[in-house]
Amino acid sequence: MAYYGQQQQQYRPQAPTGVPDQNWLMSVFQRVDKDRSQQISVKELGEALSNGTWTPFNPETVRLMIGMFDRDNSGTINFQEFASLWKYVTDWQNCFRGYDRDNSGTIDKNELKTALTSFGYRLSDRFYDILVKKFDRQGRGTVAFDDFIQCCAVLQTLTGAFRGHDTDQDGWIRITYEQFLTLVFSLRS
Repeated sequence: MAYYGQQQQQYRPQAPTGVPDQNWLMSVFQRVDKDRSQQISVKELGEALSNGTWTPFNPETVRLMIGMFDRDNSGTINFQEFASLWKYVTDWQNCFRGYDRDNSGTIDKNELKTALTSFGYRLSDRFYDILVKKFDRQGRGTVAFDDFIQCCAVLQTLTGAFRGHDTDQDGWIRITYEQFLTLVFSLRS
């Protein structure tokens, strides 16, 4: 079973054309919920997700997504939270496929730059090199789908935190080292 998706920065994903039937989605939820607890754990979700390349989904991305949709802070997601996560992943899948111009199943530096520029980011080529290096688990100079979700989620979280300190919205902040550490360590991602 393979699930894919997309995250949002300044980008706002479009609703999927075929919103899944609730009964069908419940059947998916029940297949993923191996222990029948009515909650999906990080382990269960990780075992269910596929990267589309026959490789396991990045465990850090799975943890990040559970954290994003775990509204009651239980460390697991219930059916309603799963439905939101399903839409999120489906939307990101559509986004990823749109930027994977060569249909390789990964995106290279130029495809990543095109995607992030369309989301409103204006970053240097050197920084795109850093992003690819950071989110390329395979060491091939490209970013897989699950790592793309993680990259976008991290950028969105960091951007939101930065904007909280950029009161005049000029792209510059002045903070102490301890404020910086507090900012970074208090981020929920």
